[in-house]
Amino acid sequence: MLQINKINQFYGESHTLWNVDLHIPMGGCVCLMGRNGVGKTTLLKVIMGLLPTRSGTLTLQGKEISHTTTDYRTKMGIGYVPQGREIFSQLTVEENLKVALNARGDHLKEIPEKIYHLFPVLKEMGHRRGGDLSGGQQQQLAIGRALVTNPQILILDEPTEGIQPNIVQKIGDVITQLNQEENLTILLVEQKLPFARKVGKEFYLMDKGKMMANGNIEELKTDLIHQYLNV
Repeated sequence: MLQINKINQFYGESHTLWNVDLHIPMGGCVCLMGRNGVGKTTLLKVIMGLLPTRSGTLTLQGKEISHTTTDYRTKMGIGYVPQGREIFSQLTVEENLKVALNARGDHLKEIPEKIYHLFPVLKEMGHRRGGDLSGGQQQQLAIGRALVTNPQILILDEPTEGIQPNIVQKIGDVITQLNQEENLTILLVEQKLPFARKVGKEFYLMDKGKMMANGNIEELKTDLIHQYLNV
């Protein structure tokens, strides 16, 4: 589905990603984990074309996308929920969702009813401004907006950060439903170990810009947790 081979990325002369490899199979749900500042968000931005690479390749469904634009990657089927959500605070909930329709290839003009089925609060608050929502509601809006683009793979950067527990539960249930019932491929950066174990099928661990370990989520054992996750 998504194959990353030997990606190197720099900020100025600072080497931030070192020969990174990552494979996400069709229908997979991969948790990308590691301490703060090890390169996880940088890698997601590279996947989305928001940051350039010095070398290496990115392949989506057999097509190399290493030098394509962010808009092209979205149209190719990558949905992205950035850290901090980045919704349009002055637009209404409905307007935030409708903006994402422009990224679809089928020229759909109406918000798919599925979005409201997954997140009923978005229909209830459709005419409220995004900036007036709670953090948990904004996160649901950000995920809903990404889903409006009809992605083949959904990328989420710390979707539970700063979110109240009941909304964390809701987001986890939606991710599991999309992955297991609709076979949507998922890549998420996640710091909360219980959440990762609940939704994830596979894990990758990063440290200092390098991939250090990967495997099935059941293989994420105490020694790896102490070495790469505990502060």
